[in-house]
Amino acid sequence: MTHLSETPPPVPTSSPQRAGFAALLGPPNAGKSTLLNTLIESKLAITSPKPQTTRLRVLGLWTEGETQVGFLDTPGLFEPKTDLDRDMVTAAWQSLQGADAVALVVDASVQKERGPAARTAEIIAQLAERQRTVALVLNKIDRMARPDLLPLAERLQREGAFEAIFMVSARTGNGVSDLRAFVKERMPPGPWLYPEDQLTDLPERLWAAEITREQVFLQLRQEVPYAVTVMPGVWEPHKDGSVVVRQTIYVTRPAHRAIVLGKNGTRIKALGQAARQILEEHLKRRVHLFLTVEVDPRWQEVPETERLFGLTRSGQSR
Repeated sequence: MTHLSETPPPVPTSSPQRAGFAALLGPPNAGKSTLLNTLIESKLAITSPKPQTTRLRVLGLWTEGETQVGFLDTPGLFEPKTDLDRDMVTAAWQSLQGADAVALVVDASVQKERGPAARTAEIIAQLAERQRTVALVLNKIDRMARPDLLPLAERLQREGAFEAIFMVSARTGNGVSDLRAFVKERMPPGPWLYPEDQLTDLPERLWAAEITREQVFLQLRQEVPYAVTVMPGVWEPHKDGSVVVRQTIYVTRPAHRAIVLGKNGTRIKALGQAARQILEEHLKRRVHLFLTVEVDPRWQEVPETERLFGLTRSGQSR
């Protein structure tokens, strides 16, 4: 008990905890999603060789010691052709708002090519206009000769004033720990925003649909174009701990539906088996996955698509 004559104990003025957000920005196919998964040491964001695979703003949480970092994987920055494209690009730029650290991720192995190099220069210029302090992450260094790395870093440093440059391979993990430590030091003091064991704020049913979409891209590759999506449906937990998951794969043409289904349904069965295996591994429960395929040439224009991706037609993220 504290008596009136005693001096009250001091009130803590700050928390030892630190928490904040780090945005991963860059052109399509730079490896941002693979980098996110490596940074948080878990399979969260989907990856594929197709450009513009990421359509959602994906938050991956990493907590170590007293620090919690929310890594934001964003849609690639590219020249939009559709309303949905424009909304995704706008949402990517809006990820800068409230970000305590920003990393521009580029594919180092293609920066000698005219197109990728020009796109990188354009993004650097746009970042300068926004007056954001940015770290440069040269990814996929495992695909290029070491002597070429330093001249590339020097050239890009002349194009934009980066506070730091990291050379990493998200695929192998080389250099990623240094980037993680750099971001950690830039998190401001404050209480954690999420429980220590939470991985993301992405709903399970939406994440599960993204896992299936990843399998569509990985297994069909060039057979089905980019204009395909997977919409989450029923998510029904059972008393035995298992869950029934129903999803709909939307394509734009009947011919693409036939490809996804495969002869006698063999392809969609393979897609379902691969997706179910990943879901069960990460959810630690049995998954009964049921897939259907529908044709809708205008699925990208449906309001439900906007809501699913956390976008509005004005391009503002919800």
